[in-house]
Amino acid sequence: MRPLIVLLPALMLMFAGCDRQSAPAPQPKPAATQDSAPEVVEIMGPVDRSHKGEAPPQSLFTAPNGDQVRISDFKGQPVLLNLWATWCGPCIAEMPALDALATREAGRILVLAVSQDMKGKPAVDRWWKEQTIKTLLPYLDPKADLSFALGGGSLPTTILYDRNGKELWRITGASQWDGEAARELLAEAGLGHGKSAS
Repeated sequence: MRPLIVLLPALMLMFAGCDRQSAPAPQPKPAATQDSAPEVVEIMGPVDRSHKGEAPPQSLFTAPNGDQVRISDFKGQPVLLNLWATWCGPCIAEMPALDALATREAGRILVLAVSQDMKGKPAVDRWWKEQTIKTLLPYLDPKADLSFALGGGSLPTTILYDRNGKELWRITGASQWDGEAARELLAEAGLGHGKSAS
């Protein structure tokens, strides 16, 4: 009897939604082709400002030229830090828009795409060569030191630091970085070309 009692809650969960068949079924989304990335929604968010004013962690990561760097090394210009990985679907989905942002805002905002791939350079280089990325460069953090130092959140995580190296906000999840919501969020911080920027 004990095994049946243990299995009963699991069986109840499996069939919990069966009595809701009278509700209309959601419309299926069109299947993505092999050549297209998963759709990224226009809405940004949620925007987390609970770390506003904090300095970045002093964790080292690897620049494309092999040098060991810290976020604070880029102080003097706004930095948009994006933590991503080649195995992360939402990360891959937002990468073209993130690259478009880096291209559009070159000289105004430095976008750092820092891979959290444990397989490091070979995995990132292999993925990078198959893309048409114009501006972003592949930074590496195979031990995920940045992720852990920043709270070990989900990927992708994107954090905006001002020119003094202080955090303004962070977003967890894929975002449409070349969309209107992103422009407005950057304009709110005095950056980019959103409607509120003059």
